[in-house]
Amino acid sequence: MSIDESTAARVAKLARIKVEPDALPALAQEFNTILGFIEQLNEVDVEGVEPMTSVTPQVLKRRSDEVTDGNQQRAVLANAPDAREGFFAVPKVVE
Repeated sequence: MSIDESTAARVAKLARIKVEPDALPALAQEFNTILGFIEQLNEVDVEGVEPMTSVTPQVLKRRSDEVTDGNQQRAVLANAPDAREGFFAVPKVVE
């Protein structure tokens, strides 16, 4: 697949990138270089190769997922302008 200047201009417009007309040939060439590299990657035989998340095998540390209230009610309410009975107190807005 080859990208010409009009296609490069359309891609730039769709990406909302302002490209001067004299820069379109270089942009088209860059697109063609990228597409050529992708075509090279498509030639690689990956049959039987499992996907990986990292180049080195590693296991992420896990912790138990426990729901808590944080035990910080007093510290949080200390910053409140008005707190009553363990809750934020706000002005009534509905009649």
